[in-house]
Amino acid sequence: MNSDPLKKLSIPPGQRSGRGLPAWLIYAGVLAAIVAAGYFAWPRKSDSQRIVHGANSQPSPAAQPSPALSPAPPAAPPGIVLTTSGYIINRERIEVSPRFVGVVKWIGVKKGDRVQKDQVVVLLEDSEQRARLAEAEGRLARATALHTITSTRLERFRKLREQRVESQQQLDDAIAEVQAAKAGIAEAHGLLDFAKTQLEWTVIRSPVSGVVLEKLADENELVSPQSFGGERGPSTALVAVADPEDLQVEIDVNESDLSRIQPGQKCRVSPEAFPEKFYDGYVAEIAPEANRQKGTLQVKVQIRNPDRWLVPELSAKVDFLSADKPLE
Repeated sequence: MNSDPLKKLSIPPGQRSGRGLPAWLIYAGVLAAIVAAGYFAWPRKSDSQRIVHGANSQPSPAAQPSPALSPAPPAAPPGIVLTTSGYIINRERIEVSPRFVGVVKWIGVKKGDRVQKDQVVVLLEDSEQRARLAEAEGRLARATALHTITSTRLERFRKLREQRVESQQQLDDAIAEVQAAKAGIAEAHGLLDFAKTQLEWTVIRSPVSGVVLEKLADENELVSPQSFGGERGPSTALVAVADPEDLQVEIDVNESDLSRIQPGQKCRVSPEAFPEKFYDGYVAEIAPEANRQKGTLQVKVQIRNPDRWLVPELSAKVDFLSADKPLE
């Protein structure tokens, strides 16, 4: 092989230059790096107080300020032994029903109307009752006429008996006829009174002064006396009436709180809709039987001097107060 081309590529020794660093300089740099690392790695007393803040750093829990304590709930006013809620109800809700099957002829009230005691609110069709009244009056007239006839006959037989013209048997029969006529008159009076009563039943009056809560029938509607009473059971009532000034709060009290309640205990009532209004009251009724499923006992608080702000079926808060002696 010809070595001339290789000789042309070689660099003469005089033209060579050293590009690498001296070995002693490299060793010195490594030593300096080791000394610097040892300097920064050596623990110092001030390191425990150093706080490093980064772009995404979060303060440690110890460094966070303690949250402000929430204010404690206000204590119950002195004298209150128990506070609970219930619903305002009418002490008595009266549903006026007819006494017999009939057709409504006229209704003179609507929901929300005020009525007075014995005010006429409904009229029923009364043609049948008037016919029975006329029949009873006719029976009474016939019985009265029969009594007159038998009484006259009795007087005649007595005179004839004194003259011994008629027998004693005929006189006894005449006396019996007079007694039967008297019984007929009494019966006719009874039928007449019953017919008058039925006619009066066609005029339905309000049993109390109050407000019409519901109008439950319309004119020309057939109604019957099917109401069984109780808590809104089966009913064909015509109107429902209640006294707006006779209100109570119905409450279900937990068994654990019953020891704080007694009959006649003073109470303070505040409707939830108007919390700034307060009314005096007292425990009027404690149910004789508890509710096993709910573990409660029903208590009714009578409200003294209610006004227009108290509406039945609204919720109300009741404070049971302590007292030296309960109200009578």
